[in-house]
Amino acid sequence: MKAERKAEIVRVIKYTLFAASAGIIQILSFTLLTEFTPLPYWPRYLISLVLSVVWNFTFNRRFTFKSVANVPIAMLKVLAYYCVFTPASTLLGHFLVEKAGWNDYLVEAINMILNFVTEFLFQRFLVFGKTIDTNEAAEKEKAAKGEIRDSAATAATLDEPENEPLAGDKEDKQ
Repeated sequence: MKAERKAEIVRVIKYTLFAASAGIIQILSFTLLTEFTPLPYWPRYLISLVLSVVWNFTFNRRFTFKSVANVPIAMLKVLAYYCVFTPASTLLGHFLVEKAGWNDYLVEAINMILNFVTEFLFQRFLVFGKTIDTNEAAEKEKAAKGEIRDSAATAATLDEPENEPLAGDKEDKQ
């Protein structure tokens, strides 16, 4: 139980660091669009959000959740999350900036915090929940700790079909 708790704390820390790096990408792109284009709030927000989502998904799948989940299916699940989050946050942001007169950067920060918390929970439990710690790096860590697990049996219990792993996810088949 103690090891599981520690693993979850490490997972939250990793997610926070990758989300912070995605946040830097989001705020930098938002700032550039704000300062150098005449675009209204909503396209600036959407462009910066998409850039951060691609970054965040890529790194969290590989390093935080250590998942061999079927990438297209995992991406579709994340897309489903953003089909709800994006319109809600865009409409709220547009209203707060354009109608209520709130500061653009304050609204951006609020949306980023909401995205950080809700996306972690969504990815942790719905996108990668059944495939956490199943990639090559996780298997090597388990082997080093003496927690060897049969990867074929693990894959057979997943409800998602296996996809050809990305580079760095392949296990040696010797």
